[in-house]
Amino acid sequence: MQHPAELSPLGKSSAYIDQYSPQLLFPIPRAAKWAELGLTAETLPYQGVDVWNCYELSWLLPSGKPEVAIAEFAIPADSPAIIESKSFKLYLNSLNQTVFPSWDAVETTLVRDLSAVAGKPVKVRLRSLESVEADGVAALPGQCIDGLEVAIGAYDHPRPELLRCDPARVEKGCLHSRLLKSNCPVTGQPDWGSVVVEYEGAALDPGSLLAYLISFRQHADFHEQCVERIFLDLLRLLQPQRLTVYARYVRRGGLDINPYRSTHALEVDNRRLVRQ
Repeated sequence: MQHPAELSPLGKSSAYIDQYSPQLLFPIPRAAKWAELGLTAETLPYQGVDVWNCYELSWLLPSGKPEVAIAEFAIPADSPAIIESKSFKLYLNSLNQTVFPSWDAVETTLVRDLSAVAGKPVKVRLRSLESVEADGVAALPGQCIDGLEVAIGAYDHPRPELLRCDPARVEKGCLHSRLLKSNCPVTGQPDWGSVVVEYEGAALDPGSLLAYLISFRQHADFHEQCVERIFLDLLRLLQPQRLTVYARYVRRGGLDINPYRSTHALEVDNRRLVRQ
């Protein structure tokens, strides 16, 4: 079956347009992937956001002098569509030789265009390089499980049957791994990320979680769907009172994507990690 992104610029030669062109943005409906997971827009068991960071944003002032900034985009996890990443990059590049009177004007334009494509309001925050630099590099919370010894030799699809827990013991836990890898479903390029799992529920076996995450290594799917699959598999297993799963992916083409899914409202720490 043809992937919805096959009609997008992804994996194709593209002209880089440097004049404002919002028509470059390409939406990919979430509904098909939700259906694969047995979900609909009305039955999502999570709330959350996809946080994108752009490190290659630039435009011209009325004087002709360029400005640069780092942009944060927050796309609701229940928006009807995600924005295909290459089309996002092409759109942002179209601002390079476009004149804007102020930072506010750039931000207003981005909010309007991205919200129209996603189908729900998208939050945009432009930041100076000095501001982001002052934030420094963050560390992942909780226990790193990457040093655990596990044996696994199958990487073609996620294997929830590897996950184990002790339902007789309830605990609060926070585990993270930097070993997540999956592949773009269109180009086959690798996507590298770090995953955090915070939960209050049946005691999760850390080694089983590591083996499960490694089983994504040759799986073909977008960042958002990988995180949703991890969330749902853990939700079914742990029957938790609270569960949060998020991934911080390595940037490609000046953009990184960081999906957050949770049973409850949460605040996002968007400081970059060492690989971002």
